[in-house]
Amino acid sequence: MSRRRLLGALGAAGLGAGFTHGAAAQHEGHDAHAMAPAGAAPQAPPATATARPAQPTGAYTPVRTPNGWTLPHRVRDGAKEFHLVAEEVEHEFAPGSRARCWGYNGGTPGPTLEAVEGDRVRIYVTNRLPEATSVHWHGILLPSGMDGVSGLNQAAIAPGETYVYEFTLRQHGTHLYHPHADEMTQMALGLMGFFIIHPRGGEPEPIDRDYAILLHNWALHPGTWRPDPSVMTEFDLWSFNSKVFPATEPLVAASGERVRLRFGNLSMWNHPIHLHGHQYLVTGSDGGRWPRALWRPEVTEIVGVGQTRDIEFVAAPGDWALHCHMSHHTMNAMGHGVPNPIGVDQRGVATEVRKLLPGFMPMGGNGMSEHGRHVAMGMMPGPENTLPMMSGSGPYGPVEMGGMFTVLKVRDGLARGDFRDPGWYAARREQTARRVSDNPDFGAPVRRPDGAA
Repeated sequence: MSRRRLLGALGAAGLGAGFTHGAAAQHEGHDAHAMAPAGAAPQAPPATATARPAQPTGAYTPVRTPNGWTLPHRVRDGAKEFHLVAEEVEHEFAPGSRARCWGYNGGTPGPTLEAVEGDRVRIYVTNRLPEATSVHWHGILLPSGMDGVSGLNQAAIAPGETYVYEFTLRQHGTHLYHPHADEMTQMALGLMGFFIIHPRGGEPEPIDRDYAILLHNWALHPGTWRPDPSVMTEFDLWSFNSKVFPATEPLVAASGERVRLRFGNLSMWNHPIHLHGHQYLVTGSDGGRWPRALWRPEVTEIVGVGQTRDIEFVAAPGDWALHCHMSHHTMNAMGHGVPNPIGVDQRGVATEVRKLLPGFMPMGGNGMSEHGRHVAMGMMPGPENTLPMMSGSGPYGPVEMGGMFTVLKVRDGLARGDFRDPGWYAARREQTARRVSDNPDFGAPVRRPDGAA
């Protein structure tokens, strides 16, 4: 049964009365209106936008977690109750690569928790792992005994046990949850998730579409099925919400809508997140939505380890890349210490090497693009359960990306709350780069003079 049907069944049975508007898995639509863009100073709304007043107290636009979901809750004795289950899961990073990971409620990352500033929350945590665990509510103000560091704030949750955390939310912003017990293993295997707290007074400039993306890294050695928690730097998979391109879900918006992207980083590296086609505003963090005077325009924002960052923009029509700007973080199954054959004449090498290694195929003499083409054509099978370094196809050919890469798809006239993939953008010919010659001696380009320093 799908989560959508499950929630419907619960409601029919009278059990859904305590679930709030934001509780349905992936929130099937919300009140999303176009609105004025933000900037360093107030600006007039674009011609395609419809201004609207601030949201009423307690109202919010539900967050969508691409490739993930939002955990339902019920209200009991004045508190919003959630139930997390830490357990081993089988996770698919992309078709062709699966692993035995650890997660919450059947997946990694765990489901997003959503509540409102001022809410009392009660969170049950059941441990189905083979070792003890705990949950730390990253960046959240709460009593010391609820902070979740095993041995310091509480006894560890032993296998089979259920603990309860209960506290009142005294802030708003983009927050996280993760273990504070054997972190090296448990976080490396995927135990983490978002805890989003919406402002009690509503947003002064309401958000039309609100996305949450968790940044993480994995060491899934070629041909293996279990992430390696001992790796400190040489990771080979970099993920958005535990998926790698081309399996990352596209972000969808209507032209003129105000979009917020929330990023949380629980990986072992900092990530400069770059969005094409927009100059966005950095508007918040785990400290909440900043005062407007602190907003700043960027096109690339570093999200440090353990940090969250919120960015906002008014969506412009097109297909726009969103990715980490560390180039190795937009590749899959990255190898380390591989010989560099670029510029090397390898003619005849394959014939000789195949005498010792049947099936050998040289690669990389002119760059790495040929690797993706060979794998796609079935000419160079990689190790079992291992993705090619670059993959994915677009309307014009191979995209040649992987890892922390996805596409923001903005379309005119998209229905409010419609998150379906609209397909590829149909750009006008006069607005598309095109070939004007196939002669390498075309034109008369100015070249650097001989002898110049």
